[in-house]
Amino acid sequence: MAPKVIVTGASGLLGRAVVAELEQRSFTVVGTAFTRSTATLRKLDLSDSAAVSAFIAAEQPQAIIHCAAEKRPDVAEQNREATEQLNAYVPGHLADLAKQHDAFFVYISTDYVFDGTSPPYQTGDVPNPLNFYGRTKLAGERAVLANNPQAAILRVPILYGPAKDPKESAVNVLLDIVKGSKQVMMDDYQKRFPTCTEDVARVLADMTELSVGAAGESVAGVLHFSAKLEMTKYAMCQVFANILGITSLDHVQPVRDKPTEAVASRPDNTQLATDALEQLGISVAYVDFTAWWTRYLTN
Repeated sequence: MAPKVIVTGASGLLGRAVVAELEQRSFTVVGTAFTRSTATLRKLDLSDSAAVSAFIAAEQPQAIIHCAAEKRPDVAEQNREATEQLNAYVPGHLADLAKQHDAFFVYISTDYVFDGTSPPYQTGDVPNPLNFYGRTKLAGERAVLANNPQAAILRVPILYGPAKDPKESAVNVLLDIVKGSKQVMMDDYQKRFPTCTEDVARVLADMTELSVGAAGESVAGVLHFSAKLEMTKYAMCQVFANILGITSLDHVQPVRDKPTEAVASRPDNTQLATDALEQLGISVAYVDFTAWWTRYLTN
C-alpha cells in the first residue's frame, strides 16, 4: 500500500505543488484546506485542536507536510492573534500528533527568521527575525522541535509558481504591476532568491521518500532550500517586461534606498545555504527564473 501523506494548506501556492508532486510519485495524498476546501480537499480548521487530533487519528498518515501558514508579513503584523495561532501554536500541535502516530513531519519555515546581515545562512546560524511574521515562524520551529525532536523543518525564501490568483505570491503579483500603467515605486535594494514551488515540492517529496521508504532513513532537524539567483523585485519586473514584450517600464520606478515606513521591516539579504540538504543526497537543483517564466507566460 502506498504511504499516506497529509498536506495542510493544500489549496495554497506551495500546497498545490506538493500535492501534485506526491501524487505523481504514487503516494496516497490527503490534502486539507479551510476557506478554500473543495471536493478533493478535506475541510479542516487547524485552529480547532480537537478536530485536528481526531482527523490525524482517523487518517493514520505515514507523513504530514505542514504548508499552511500566514505568510504575508504586513497581514501578520495587523492580525497578530490569528497569525500566532496558525504560525506558532498549530505547528507544535501537529508535530506532537505526528510523533504520537509515528508519522514523519515537515514544517515549512522561512528565510525571514534571519535579520539579513550575515548571509549566506547555514542551518545552525542563530536566528534573529526583524518582524512579527518571522518571530511567529521561529516560534513555530521551536514548538515543532520541542514536541517532536525527529521532525524536519524546511526553510525556504520567496516563492513563485502556477497561481490561481497572482496575490498568492509576492513574485506573481508583480506581473499585474508590469502589465499595468499605474505609477509604482519598486524595491531595488533587498536581495531576493525567488524559488519555484515545483522545486520545493520535489525536495519535500525526496525528504518524505527517504523518511518513509524502505531504507528507513529519518530526515530530521533544520534544512534550507533556495534557488541561488540573486534578484531584486525591480529586476523581476524587468524580466517580466522582457518576456511580455513590454518596451517601457517607466511606470515602475526603482527604489534603491530602504524606506523606513514599511509596516513590517524586511531583512536585506537572507540567502540560505543548502549544504545540509546536499549532505543527505537530496538534489538542490533549481529551475532558471527566466526560463520558467518564459514557459509559463508564453505557452
